[in-house]
Amino acid sequence: MNTEHRYGFETLAIHAGNEPDPTTGSVVPPIYATSTYKQDGVGGLRNGYEYSRSANPTRTALEECLAAIEAGNRGFAFASGLAAEDTLIRSLCVPGDHVVFPDDAYGGTFRLFARVLGTWGVEMTPAAVTHPEAIRAAIQPGRTKVVWLETPTNPLLNVADIAIVAQIAHDAGALLVVDNTFASPYLQQPLELGADVVVHSTTKYMGGHSDVVGGALIVRDAELAEKIAFHQNAIGAVAGPFDSWLVLRGIKTLGVRMDRHSDNAEKVVEFLQRHKSVSQVLYPGVDGHPGHETAAKQMKRFGGIVSFRVAGGEAQALDICNKAEVFTLGESLGGVESLIEHPGKMTHASVAGTPLEVPADLIRLSVGIETIDDLLLDLDRAMA
Repeated sequence: MNTEHRYGFETLAIHAGNEPDPTTGSVVPPIYATSTYKQDGVGGLRNGYEYSRSANPTRTALEECLAAIEAGNRGFAFASGLAAEDTLIRSLCVPGDHVVFPDDAYGGTFRLFARVLGTWGVEMTPAAVTHPEAIRAAIQPGRTKVVWLETPTNPLLNVADIAIVAQIAHDAGALLVVDNTFASPYLQQPLELGADVVVHSTTKYMGGHSDVVGGALIVRDAELAEKIAFHQNAIGAVAGPFDSWLVLRGIKTLGVRMDRHSDNAEKVVEFLQRHKSVSQVLYPGVDGHPGHETAAKQMKRFGGIVSFRVAGGEAQALDICNKAEVFTLGESLGGVESLIEHPGKMTHASVAGTPLEVPADLIRLSVGIETIDDLLLDLDRAMA
């Protein structure tokens, strides 16, 4: 692509990393199902390919696309979001280092830090992402190497001001890592706001069809990119060629899907705000949401994830989850189909009894792209 012209998001999503195959002219990148590559003499690598843990052309296409749509210079594709996170921390930290961690975060990420990286010697301190001064206070000068954010958070949909937190982290000599999974690069671009690393579970909106598991890291700094590249190869939790191809396919429609997810989510929020069984709706697009102004400043729209609490407590929350039909009871999010879950007993069971424990009356929706009237009718029946 012509690098002198700044293409729009949708154009990059379709074309970046997706050059027509030079042999056949195929407009879709081939799936290179190979483990090794013939060398042009000993040590003579053809276009840099040696072994598919180190590099694979299908994965390269995805990594180039990831960098383009997140306004980064280098992208890295992994076997899962947690594989990306683990590789990142081992690239940035050594035993004895410290991380400031969200007090509202995905349970799997908390488990990784608390029960895996913690035993390796990396300490974490939870802090409220909505309060920059709490983040500043949690930093341990000389020890804190990373400030970790999710925004919006999972599952309470709190919003952090990325630019402000980036400045706090950089003043302390730390890097800012932003998990951008809930927003997607279509709605929010943390690197443009000062973040150093963007993390994605590409399983979610990037893939978009609930048929692939993957993760990604995107950076701008060349030295940081080389550290990650070394650890990606040394640790080896890379995305396979077929998984890379599926995520590439999903990214092509990311923009149109995110608009429809957001359209439907806004209608669901309006329905929930009027329902007598709902005690609180958590969605950054709501005027009364404490992070609404920040979200409006740094996000294009407010996304497809909606959380809400019910007046009848845990029993009612579980009943609604079990009665929904169009909303499928299941973990994960970001696919074209709508999902409903009870975070306390599902995605966030691992944080029970910790400062990150979520309310028992909480329900999280991943609002899909189905006909909106069918989604509203399904919720109305489940909540009757």
